[in-house]
Amino acid sequence: MTITDTTDMVRAEGVVKSFGSNTVLKDISLTVRRGEVMCLVGPSGSGKSTFLRCINHLERVDGGRLLVEGDLIGYRERGDKLYELKPKEAAKQRRDIGMVFQRFNLFPHMTALENIIEAPMQVKGQRRAVAEQRGRELLDRVGLSDKAAAYPGHLSGGQQQRVAIARALAMDPKLMLFDEPTSALDPELVGEVLDVMKGLAKDGMTMIVVTHEMGFAREVADSLVFMDGGVVVETGAPREVLADPQHARTRAFLSKVL
Repeated sequence: MTITDTTDMVRAEGVVKSFGSNTVLKDISLTVRRGEVMCLVGPSGSGKSTFLRCINHLERVDGGRLLVEGDLIGYRERGDKLYELKPKEAAKQRRDIGMVFQRFNLFPHMTALENIIEAPMQVKGQRRAVAEQRGRELLDRVGLSDKAAAYPGHLSGGQQQRVAIARALAMDPKLMLFDEPTSALDPELVGEVLDVMKGLAKDGMTMIVVTHEMGFAREVADSLVFMDGGVVVETGAPREVLADPQHARTRAFLSKVL
């Protein structure tokens, strides 16, 4: 199936996800346009991170469908039935979707540069010299050109997260997913990571960001989605939603975080 609107990067159509008897996503329908930054906000347990993981098929959906640039994610459609892709096929789709997690998940025995070049060499078959040149460019982009030889254990949390962003960018993704990328950082390190993300947004990268950083959402996002209890409660322009939320549940949440 191919969507007709080529400006859509991500389209969720009635997405449902359950863990046992607990339905954590209930009929989620959203559209993210190419070049857009969408921020997902809401209380813990509202389904934000699960939705993000469904977009690159780290979690299987139990209903509905997810498309990235018109391609059905994780499944093949035959008639009116969906068949899950084989792991290798799903992994091939995932190559084009970068993801940055709360925890940095860097290989501790590899330097910053080695962490960045591993996937391009192993997955894309890039020559080491090419991967290293690109890796150094990305380290410079995230402000860590002097840390190429440093091991994760010798980097601050903010520096590790910036390396993780550079590692995701090394695969030249068309879409970046951020799952609360600053939540594990000391407050004084949050800004350096957000600055990198602002730069990506300025360069036109399509991004979906699960975050509690309302200032970032107000300044950078094109759309803000408030989720609670596995449903989309409210969506709109960030400044409008933050200044004048229309739903009581949104108002109650924002009164505690703003």
